[in-house]
Amino acid sequence: MDHLSTEYTGFPADVIPLQYQALLLTDERRMRAFADAIAAAVQPGMRVLDLGAGTGVLSYFAARAGGIVTAIEREPRVFATARAALRAATGDTVRILHADARDYLPDEPVDLVLCEMLHVGLLRERQVEVIGAFKRRYLHHVGGPLPRFLPEATVQAVQPVEQDFTYMGYTVPAPVFQLPESIQPRTVEVAPPQVFQQFFYSEPLPTRCGADLVFVAERPALVNAVRLLTKNLLALTYDPAGSVDWTMNYLVVPVSEPVEVLPGDEIRVRFDYSPGDEIPVLTDSLRLSVPAHAH
Repeated sequence: MDHLSTEYTGFPADVIPLQYQALLLTDERRMRAFADAIAAAVQPGMRVLDLGAGTGVLSYFAARAGGIVTAIEREPRVFATARAALRAATGDTVRILHADARDYLPDEPVDLVLCEMLHVGLLRERQVEVIGAFKRRYLHHVGGPLPRFLPEATVQAVQPVEQDFTYMGYTVPAPVFQLPESIQPRTVEVAPPQVFQQFFYSEPLPTRCGADLVFVAERPALVNAVRLLTKNLLALTYDPAGSVDWTMNYLVVPVSEPVEVLPGDEIRVRFDYSPGDEIPVLTDSLRLSVPAHAH
């Protein structure tokens, strides 16, 4: 099966081009977290399936740990690049197939499924959709138990912020990504984050990503945005007990109607969207309010 001259067209996040895939390789936090998690999870001889393999780096980590790896990638140029890179790095150790992760089914049971189709907020990309569909197909055609998944779990939080969207006198309230470890001089944290969602991929997966939370302002501010935080528990460890985690870049999204608050005021934050929705679905549903009794 070889259609490398054919471009796939679909939803924006269904095609992650090669230049973006290569950019992921330069993200040292992401790369180190996955390398450590895969080293902890993969034992020699384990059967590993990499759904949506991209450039194949996660398959490379798994093969390096002794896994028997099958990688699935459908974007033609990314597939060709991954095939060449994996062959150079691992010889014939990794089997890479030009196929769609959303309907691929292995011929035999696997021990571990790698899948990194993740975007902060579970927006845009197809992590939940792909793993949910895989689990249904696998249980129907292969049977139980399900394999282990990596990441194993996702935790999501949100917080109200005052964001400076003005650049050299020009104001553009548009979504902004932030590095978690960096100081953010444009962001005023009005209240601490609160978790609005957490789940394991081995358990029933969410059909909605929604929040209806009340925060208490810690300082006077014009709350004109919220910040989403997504942490992925890549692999649970047992000796010592803990996990290998990957916190994604934060996402700050503006609200259509900012609210002014004083210390002690309550701020109600509401939104609702489906995993895989585009960012505007979140922003269109986002509402802030300050209860009348606050003042």
